[in-house]
Amino acid sequence: MEAFIPSQEGPAEIVFFDLETTVPNRAGQRFSILEFGAIVVCPRKLVELESYSTLIRPKDLSAVALRSGRSDGITRGAVVNAPEFEQVSNKIFSILNGRIWAGHNIQRFDCVRIKEAFAEIGRPAPVSVGIIDSLGLLTEKFGRRAGNMKMASLAAYFGLGQQKHRSLDDVRMNLEVLKHCATVLFLESSLPSILNGSWHSPTTITTRSRSSTGKLTCREETSRKSPPTSLGYQRTVPYTRGSLGKMTERVKNLLCKAQGSQPLNNFLKHSHSVLR
Repeated sequence: MEAFIPSQEGPAEIVFFDLETTVPNRAGQRFSILEFGAIVVCPRKLVELESYSTLIRPKDLSAVALRSGRSDGITRGAVVNAPEFEQVSNKIFSILNGRIWAGHNIQRFDCVRIKEAFAEIGRPAPVSVGIIDSLGLLTEKFGRRAGNMKMASLAAYFGLGQQKHRSLDDVRMNLEVLKHCATVLFLESSLPSILNGSWHSPTTITTRSRSSTGKLTCREETSRKSPPTSLGYQRTVPYTRGSLGKMTERVKNLLCKAQGSQPLNNFLKHSHSVLR
């Protein structure tokens, strides 16, 4: 098998992939792939074009726990009859090679494990045409508003459910998280002065209403349109306080004088003196 990048028309497809592995518990022990899962996505429509997942039996079965700490985690019994990596390497190669690779923390973990697994069976590893690591991307663009930036935290932030730590479920969750983050960033970019930065709580205003007894009562309401009531906030008005009646009279006089052949021009000519 030789590594190659297939020629194709249009933008390269994106393959989101994820690995579930053993966790080394002694010096010199390596990670072993227990599951591979991937979805191929159209970059223009973000629709799933293809999916593939498989459990993988490691060479050292003793590295796999008899029982998993997670409810749907991978146990020794789950992989005992699974194919070894070499048996599924052709399919994994074909789904990864020549595509954009995407995933959460794949640059530091999943990409490294894939290269190790192919090197172990003496075959060239697949080659990507680009890598989208959502961990680094979202940390930079979306920020840590969701917490520690783990997939479980991001999913919880958007109410997408609990991460299952199974490859195919996790890559689909990864895509949904990216969609949600992109939507938030798109909305914030459309109204940066309002949606970016700190969010203000609704302003509390006092209104009067007449009760059944005929007495006026006061109650507090919230208004999203009212400006924040703070000491530093003052509404700018084009007249001095207490002179509203005088300004109204001056406008009336000007309008009376502007009844000639060019009333609008005359009004605009004198408007500066009114509002000064």
